[in-house]
Amino acid sequence: MPTSNNNPAPPAHMSPDDFRRHGHAVIDYLADYMQRVEQLPVLSRAQPGDIRAALPPHPPTTGEPFEQIFADIDTLIMPGITHWQSPNFFGFFPANSSGPAILGDLLSTGFGIQGMLWATSPACTELETHVLDWLADMLALPQQFKSTSTGGGVIQDTASSSALCALLAARERATGLTSNDTGIDGTFTCYTSNQAHSSIEKAVAIAGIGRNNLRLIETDTSFAMNSEALHRAVEDDIAAGHTPCFVSATLGTTSSAGIDPLHAIGDICKAHNIWLHVDAAMFGTAALCPEFRAMHDGLEFADSYCFNPHKWMLTNFDCDCFYVADRAALIRTLSVLPEYLRNAATESGAVFDYRDWHIPLGRRFRALKLWFVIRHYGITGLQQHVRYHVALAQQFSQWVRDHDDFELLVDPLFTLVCFRHKAGDTFNEQLLHALNATGKLYLTHTKLRDQYTLRMSIGATHTKLRHVQAAWKLICDTADATA
Repeated sequence: MPTSNNNPAPPAHMSPDDFRRHGHAVIDYLADYMQRVEQLPVLSRAQPGDIRAALPPHPPTTGEPFEQIFADIDTLIMPGITHWQSPNFFGFFPANSSGPAILGDLLSTGFGIQGMLWATSPACTELETHVLDWLADMLALPQQFKSTSTGGGVIQDTASSSALCALLAARERATGLTSNDTGIDGTFTCYTSNQAHSSIEKAVAIAGIGRNNLRLIETDTSFAMNSEALHRAVEDDIAAGHTPCFVSATLGTTSSAGIDPLHAIGDICKAHNIWLHVDAAMFGTAALCPEFRAMHDGLEFADSYCFNPHKWMLTNFDCDCFYVADRAALIRTLSVLPEYLRNAATESGAVFDYRDWHIPLGRRFRALKLWFVIRHYGITGLQQHVRYHVALAQQFSQWVRDHDDFELLVDPLFTLVCFRHKAGDTFNEQLLHALNATGKLYLTHTKLRDQYTLRMSIGATHTKLRHVQAAWKLICDTADATA
């Protein structure tokens, strides 16, 4: 080993006292941000390249004082932020945050643990297993999704990763656990609705099955998958010599909140031994309330299920809860065990090593923030959150119904209202741009029945009736000014 008489000095780490002082300043800043965010323009006004042009061309040679770094948040970073935590954010779906979740995430970051194995931090694994079992009961999921049965849950980063893991497990089951070793022959087919999230197409591509082997099934008038069309597609593929291996059903599509009929789809999958994955990324949270659980009818047929607490359940990004009915199928698909990861706890078979439940080896302590949220709000507090936003969406949709110049494209479910002005596509596109340019709200759009459609997605943590009322008034006033 090389030696030197000139031992280098250690770097200048932030001391605990300085960390405490600066940490207080950051928390104060965030608390102030929560209070003032609704006054900020929701959509960033930055143009492409603005942020980079304002940054120094080269990194600093010597370290800078934290006060100087932190001051640049307001001058350099804040102008490039679209404020997802604004109560006037009505675009896409929410990416909710809350005080308890932020503090839980702060602790997770501060602990800096790597939870790839049970042995590398038992609390990371066991808390995650326990909290996901809690959630299975809170959502009234089938018992096979609990760790005390044949399945269990794991926290992924997003629903996209859950879809990919489910598809890989489906592929391995269909090939008798050979495709990881020998590849696939291109005869496998997968199915989802033409309203499903783009992550399914991406997963099919990444898994090597090929986009040409993904069948986009037509939907009915409520934008739910047509189960008869699925049945025909499966039968046609079997007749053509293909092997159907995977169906992804959606409980709350991005464009319209369409709810696929799980029972009918499940019957088809069971008859042909097809893996059924259920994506409830946004609206799975609604099942916290018993009155919204009808969408789960048929979920007992599912091999996997996911939903995102980081959307509507007050748990900041990223946090996707992924459940499987047969954990052995998932583990067999994703497990690789090099010598340097072997340890007594793993060899005992008495623990979960979550590295075998998803794509990455490394993993963060995401369960901590989820645990904080559930304990802070309790079941009743979370139910109140859901019901309040659903009521706001119903009120907004009634205003649309009562207005002569606007129309609903579909009866709203939960918190998404799809509507448009009757003046046509060009007018609606101009209206959307005019609304977002005000900075007072942020809406996004989709196309339903080939018509340009505005999406009012209610679900930000601090959105209240007054914000929805102000949004509707601005929409009407802007439409009148644009006409």
